[in-house]
Amino acid sequence: MIIAGITGTIGTGKSTVAAMFGDLGAYIIDADKLAHEVVEPGKPAWQAIIDNFGSELLNEDQTLNRQMLADIVFKDPAKLQVLDSIVHPEVLKEDQRLVNERKSIDPNGLVIKDIPLLLEMGRDVARLMVDKIIVVYASPEIQLKRLIARGMEEADALNRINNQIPVKDKMKLADFMINNDGTLDETRVQVRTIYQQLISGSSG
Repeated sequence: MIIAGITGTIGTGKSTVAAMFGDLGAYIIDADKLAHEVVEPGKPAWQAIIDNFGSELLNEDQTLNRQMLADIVFKDPAKLQVLDSIVHPEVLKEDQRLVNERKSIDPNGLVIKDIPLLLEMGRDVARLMVDKIIVVYASPEIQLKRLIARGMEEADALNRINNQIPVKDKMKLADFMINNDGTLDETRVQVRTIYQQLISGSSG
């Protein structure tokens, strides 16, 4: 089994690229989705967030008010670190469970992990989680445009972009790179090429 991680910075189109790999037959593990699941009411990470950040973060149905939490942590690096230290270990546990499950089903398959903060965890941790690193990149103008199109305020979008490792630094650690400035078809061609390379390597 080959495990490849897709990363980049916010607004580069990582999830779009991951979905394209899925269309070709890869099994996708979405770290953001796992991060949502591990903080559902009653889960250990949910309780730890309440203990650290206060019960005023709770909606009426006991779910976390994600926007309120984001507003707190993205303005304070120390608080972001606390949140990451709560959520990341739980995500890693669930990630490993899914990998083991998939390995028993399809030992020679390709697993693609969509992990926005893969390289923020450190290169050594990243290499333990994946065999190959795929960095998706786009120009800062395109990133900003995409985030604003999602409904984000410009200042908030810039703040989030600046909170991540610059994409040029991520590129230095990449096994493969995908330029996602162009059309979907242009991106799809790059994805297909990398998919074939990964698949041909998975049996060796």
